[in-house]
Amino acid sequence: MKIGIGLSVAVPGRPPREIRQWAEDSERLGFHSLGSIDRLIYDILDPLVSLGAAAAVTERIQLFTSVLNVGWRNNPILFAKQLATIDLISEGRLTAGLGIGGWPDDFAASGAPTKGHGKLFDDALTEMRRVWDGDVKSISGATPLPGAGRPRLLIAGLVQAGYARAARFGDGWVAPTLSRELLTNGVRGVNEEWAKADRSGKPQILTGRYFCCGPDATDVMSEYVAHYYGSKDPQDNEPILADSIDSDERLLDELIVLSRAGVDDVVLYPASSSLDQVHLLAEALERVGARRNPTFEFTADSGHTAMNGTAVDDGEMELR
Repeated sequence: MKIGIGLSVAVPGRPPREIRQWAEDSERLGFHSLGSIDRLIYDILDPLVSLGAAAAVTERIQLFTSVLNVGWRNNPILFAKQLATIDLISEGRLTAGLGIGGWPDDFAASGAPTKGHGKLFDDALTEMRRVWDGDVKSISGATPLPGAGRPRLLIAGLVQAGYARAARFGDGWVAPTLSRELLTNGVRGVNEEWAKADRSGKPQILTGRYFCCGPDATDVMSEYVAHYYGSKDPQDNEPILADSIDSDERLLDELIVLSRAGVDDVVLYPASSSLDQVHLLAEALERVGARRNPTFEFTADSGHTAMNGTAVDDGEMELR
């Protein structure tokens, strides 16, 4: 399982110009990917612009979205052109995780339809592929085109129709950032649809988890989740916090569970925008048995080795 780190674009109060340093440090320290989440009506930097900036200052690190919301983006041709631009700037490093979107305020503000989202999603994906294949043209030619089969797509969805959409349009599936049960059911469902569609190989599975490092990690995590999800009720936030990471012990546990569930890529999204989070997370990953090969990877076996070693047994479980 390959390990990436999210950009700090969704952390309120983040210094926007530090996105460049965050991306450069993440590549230098061995993270496999940089990720971004997506909302419209929230204090978040635009994920497409942010990933374009990250692409321009890096050379190797992969770029993921988990996920970009297609449902309230009303112009699939424009959206396809934006994704193609990032893919071209990064020289093919973009894998776009796409979903319908679930925040009512985003749909209301964009004037998107409130019904028929599944068909609209299918239609948008079809049109976007036509753009990337060069079939949408004016008298002056087509938009900038990525290479064949680019950008790579991973499709989100938590029902059978969503798994089938991933098998039809994508290279794999994006799991939500919470719930081991949803992950397990989704991996099984998308593999079933992959076989029905007679697709070769196996679907790529991507998911994310929130993390925070430092002595106040638990409090910072709770504050971030409450702000992002709009509730200060601990019961509302417990499902998200249950799979969030604020210690070496929880980091190791999540990595083992995700690896065993068949996840290929995990992106760890920050609850703090402090630049030291990149360094502290890299150190924590090494303590729990992740290896750079040449970028961070993890297997359950390597995790058990770390669990039996001094780094974890000494009781230093805090993500420092």
